[in-house]
Amino acid sequence: MRSPSMPGSGASVLVLLLAAALAGSIQACRPARPVSPRPPESEEKARSMNEAAQRYVRLVLAVGQHDPDYVDAYYGPPEWKKEAGAARRPLAGIRTEAASLVASIRALPGQAEDEMSLLRRRYLERQLEALISRVDMLGGKRLTFDEESRALYDAVAPTLPEEHFERLASDLGRILPGSGPLTERYDAFRKQFEIPRPRLDSVFEAAIAACRDRTRTHIPLPAEESFRVEYVTGKSWSGYNWYQGEFRSLIQVNTDFPISIDRAVDLACHEGYPGHHVYNVLLEKSLVRDRGWVEFSVYPLFSPQSLIAEGSANFGIEVAFPGRERIEFEKATLFPLAGLDAARAEEFARIRTIVDRLSYAGNEAARRYLNGEIDASRAVEWLTLYALMPADRAGQRVRFFDQYRSYVINYNLGKDLVRAFIERRTRNDAAPTRKWREFAALLSSPRLPSTLK
Repeated sequence: MRSPSMPGSGASVLVLLLAAALAGSIQACRPARPVSPRPPESEEKARSMNEAAQRYVRLVLAVGQHDPDYVDAYYGPPEWKKEAGAARRPLAGIRTEAASLVASIRALPGQAEDEMSLLRRRYLERQLEALISRVDMLGGKRLTFDEESRALYDAVAPTLPEEHFERLASDLGRILPGSGPLTERYDAFRKQFEIPRPRLDSVFEAAIAACRDRTRTHIPLPAEESFRVEYVTGKSWSGYNWYQGEFRSLIQVNTDFPISIDRAVDLACHEGYPGHHVYNVLLEKSLVRDRGWVEFSVYPLFSPQSLIAEGSANFGIEVAFPGRERIEFEKATLFPLAGLDAARAEEFARIRTIVDRLSYAGNEAARRYLNGEIDASRAVEWLTLYALMPADRAGQRVRFFDQYRSYVINYNLGKDLVRAFIERRTRNDAAPTRKWREFAALLSSPRLPSTLK
């Protein structure tokens, strides 16, 4: 790791020279005594923040010893990780230190040098608050779905009644081919657009290449950034990006179930470009290496950072393929590679748009299930009825609820919050380059979900 930088270092040299001159004139007027010059406030505060950041990283690694899902990525000093494993600190001690660290950050002087410093300070506070909440949960504390999402992710998803999903399902039923139960009709329709397993790798590689080309046109990335893809089974998720540091990612794609053609662009953008891979690369380049902010060398999964990460990864699909560009790319490139009829691409996209509006049905199933209002079998029924998932996929989603709980809000609510934030900042300039610029700025900043509103 590079040593933390000290903002305002040039100004501090001038201040120290002036202080020395003034001290010399005073020495001529009265007896000499030892002088310990105090560093300028901005430099002292930066040092305090850097020390707080190091303590934060160690606390996250300590929680990771109790929760195998907690540390999603770490590329800081290797000895800190070894220390965490050797010490295995008790949860009570971790909580006490985290609360003390929050108090010390709040006690720092209120003035900050710039917006980024203000965002950094609040980010550390809020991430630590989420860490404390996660520690409480590991210790047995039970929260409602909304209490948990607010505590961990700095946001609460809207509660929608069954009538909302019934109306959307009715809209879909009027245009979906076939007869019988809607979920069975949709499943039969979607099966016609599945990528044959032998063609999956070539389709996915083409999708990633296109996403990468579009992203690199607008966002400067380190020349050495890279990724590799693995196909896995037995997971509760469909895709995962494991960031390795040094601008490298491992992208895993779950092949437990067949993958439909729309998922190629979804996964390539979300896990790769301009999604998780780019997000982590920009954090490492802009904040860890350029600014020396070591707190971004660790990513605690159950924290506000995840709403920004997942929301930007999902909205990044729209940034990379605005308007009709996605369907034209799928029609011209992906459908032929998959051996599917490109003439049906428009029909599939039209159905997909309506189904996407049902995404909040998953949040509602998780809310009711985790609040104890329904059991696992009823959650499967809800997902089958309103999220149009076959029973086996619905079962996989309930396993996701068991493992990741209220994390589900980060995908759809996160996307909606990020989209609204970017659109407000580009309201008077609809040019794609402006949207890319604001999107890259968001990915390179310590912004919290509550600051997106």
